[in-house]
Amino acid sequence: MIGPARHLALLPDLSAHRIEWPVPFAEGLPLILARRGTPTVALASGDPFWFGAGRVLAEALEPGEWRALPGPSTFSLAAARLGWGLERTTCLGLHAAPLTRLRPHLAPGARILALLRDGAAVDAVAELLCELGFGESSLTLCEALGGPRERVLQVRACDWTGGASHPVAVGLEIAGQGTVMTCASGREDALFASDGQMTKRPVRALALSALAPRPGERLWDIGGGSGSIAIEWLLAHHTTQATSIEPRPARAANIRANATALGVDRLQVVEGTAPEALMELPAPEVVFIGGGLSRALLDALTEQAPGARLVAHAVTLESEALLADWQATQGGELLRIELAEARPLGSRRGWAAAYPVVQYRGRL
Repeated sequence: MIGPARHLALLPDLSAHRIEWPVPFAEGLPLILARRGTPTVALASGDPFWFGAGRVLAEALEPGEWRALPGPSTFSLAAARLGWGLERTTCLGLHAAPLTRLRPHLAPGARILALLRDGAAVDAVAELLCELGFGESSLTLCEALGGPRERVLQVRACDWTGGASHPVAVGLEIAGQGTVMTCASGREDALFASDGQMTKRPVRALALSALAPRPGERLWDIGGGSGSIAIEWLLAHHTTQATSIEPRPARAANIRANATALGVDRLQVVEGTAPEALMELPAPEVVFIGGGLSRALLDALTEQAPGARLVAHAVTLESEALLADWQATQGGELLRIELAEARPLGSRRGWAAAYPVVQYRGRL
């Protein structure tokens, strides 16, 4: 019998051999696999297939080697205490993930149930909400639901003073004047920390429209800059994947920071220059070239990602000519994007034009 110490402590006096599940979680898998052929029970709370150990164990074992006996999940128990419909509530497992995964879901009126690793994480959630301008949110502490130590306590996030203990979850009803991340692509430039190298909001919206993310697809974002394209790709759906390739270490670090801050820490960042940096990467369904466009890169991508959808942006005359030639021989579409913003012009206003961008959309 294997499980966390708190689970093993709840058992009556049994003759079964007890093994405490180690930390980190992955170190427990070899202990279970080593007992193949011997009846073994793994203890887990609630429903092990909802942000629990069930999926990991099922993937490690063969069909027929395992059987699951789920109980009510923490989400179900918390919803029953709060009276929230789960179909209208965002449910997140943050016990082994950055708390910033809350960020895309923070909007007044939103309801979130989140599993947390310990009491200190509750403190961190309250602090994060206050930092982002959502300190008025209602925070409902849910401790040891369904057991003799159950405690449910509701406070404002800004009034939280600590004192939670494991196992713990929180129910959040968001309120406040913080910046809300929109659901459509082309999110505000101010959300992204940048050294100035970033695809700006209107052009980014057109790029994401051309990239057309679909569930489960993988993107190569070549010339990541601030990571805005790859981040918005990941925000499009929770199953999308992305790799951002950026040759400058400072920018690569900035991409990682932006991805974490905006709730998509699953973004893979590769420091290097394409096409060399692409050699060991899983093939993508979609490629975006925002920087470093060359004929050699296009030829290499044709070999490394045949059939993938391609979107490329050009600003210089040379790169524009390259895309025009590529489109003439390979097919696809060319779009010229010309934008201008109203700015002061003396005592009046005038249009300040940005450099035009040529967008190519096609297949490799």
